[in-house]
Amino acid sequence: MTPTEPVRDVPSAPAVEGTVAFNGRTGVWAPGRRLLTSGLLAIVTVVAFESLAISTVMPLVESDLGDLWLYGWVFSGFFLGNLVAIVVAGRAADRMAPVVPFAVGLMLFLAGLAIGGAASGMVMLVAGRVLQGLGGGSMMAVAYVCIGRGYAPQDRPRMFALLSTAWVVPSLIGPGLAGVVGETLGWRWVFLALIPVSAAIGLVAIAAVRSVSSSGTEVGERALVGRAVAVAAGAGLVLGGIGSGNVIVAVVLIAAGLALGLPAFVALTPGGTVRARAGLPAVVLTRGALTFAFFAGDAFVPFALTSLKGASAVVAGLALTAAAVVWTIGSWTQERLIFRVGPRRLVRIGLGVLAGAAILMAISLLPAVPVAVSLLTWGLAGLGMGLAYSPLSVTALSEAEPGREGAATSSLQLCDMLGTALGTGVAGAVVATGVSITGSDGPAVVAVLGLTAVMAGMAVLLAGRVPRHLRIVNASV
Repeated sequence: MTPTEPVRDVPSAPAVEGTVAFNGRTGVWAPGRRLLTSGLLAIVTVVAFESLAISTVMPLVESDLGDLWLYGWVFSGFFLGNLVAIVVAGRAADRMAPVVPFAVGLMLFLAGLAIGGAASGMVMLVAGRVLQGLGGGSMMAVAYVCIGRGYAPQDRPRMFALLSTAWVVPSLIGPGLAGVVGETLGWRWVFLALIPVSAAIGLVAIAAVRSVSSSGTEVGERALVGRAVAVAAGAGLVLGGIGSGNVIVAVVLIAAGLALGLPAFVALTPGGTVRARAGLPAVVLTRGALTFAFFAGDAFVPFALTSLKGASAVVAGLALTAAAVVWTIGSWTQERLIFRVGPRRLVRIGLGVLAGAAILMAISLLPAVPVAVSLLTWGLAGLGMGLAYSPLSVTALSEAEPGREGAATSSLQLCDMLGTALGTGVAGAVVATGVSITGSDGPAVVAVLGLTAVMAGMAVLLAGRVPRHLRIVNASV
């Protein structure tokens, strides 16, 4: 990114609608922003450790607790909790000091880890994961608001690239460490050991977030809570129907879920989101399709490698490491290209790479193909995410109205989490159904990877309505 590049479409304007003009020194490490940057990176590091560690030990959890049909719900429960939290916390951060919803989120996150570590069955584990989702969603929603309100527009792509970089250390040591801990001390210690670490880092992040003020925008919080819960409950009913195994029950639950969740979703997202109207609505919907595609496959990659390739939990976790590290590479690539190439093209390229990686991953599961090929292939999927994910975040902030960064980013993250929850939930239903019908894991896992490829391909079409260029102030302001 070149700091003095003129803005497309508004070459001489000091500011445009939907942005904040920053006077004085810019840069993510400029005086006055160093603590905020460090705090946001710290909390993303914690969330990354948690996500990668839990994904790595889930085959061990399922082997101990059973209930394969709830495997996908361990992930979906987390993301449905995220869904509720990002709406409430994101809008609350527009009305009050962002540190308040952030601190509440940290407490919920810690409580969820404790319940997960003490779980006596898969249902209790899912409940703990919902609490973790509520906490993690609150903290990440506030992080997005802090980026929109605390950094100059030209610094935001770099900040999102840094947030992706915060996944590097967790991705390098998290899955391997979680696998070793899970196979020696037991999977419960993966949850429990994260509690003191998360508490310490969370306190540092709280000190940083205190520097960001409220915008004073009034929001109807009670209505927001009800709508967020309705979307989450509706998604849960849809997933319950998909995994029910009974046609009549499936039709009833899916219909009830759509009736409950769809009106609330429409109310919580920018007008025209369900129609992929050009601009912010298309950005929001494309983000949901992107996360559906990637996390449907990602949740079951360790399962595929352990069950089909005979890999250990440690080795299977390396696939997640590869995806996270290469995701970071893709994110830094978009940071350098987004002002020149534009978000639309980057998002479409990333989705195409993801679709191709899913197909190659399915092929790599053949017995004759070395496990190392599977690890590298899923790394390619991470590259696609890196190229597509961050440009959507940057574009959403560039399209947000002044003082409404929380509303814009909570809508984006709402679709983000909804896509992830539905993707992992549908994938879990596909695997459970496939195993019950065929008695084998192979066809079911291949079907999930096919689902990833198809959804990524459909999202390429949606991305055609993402803005071609960013709508930001001149970088010299």
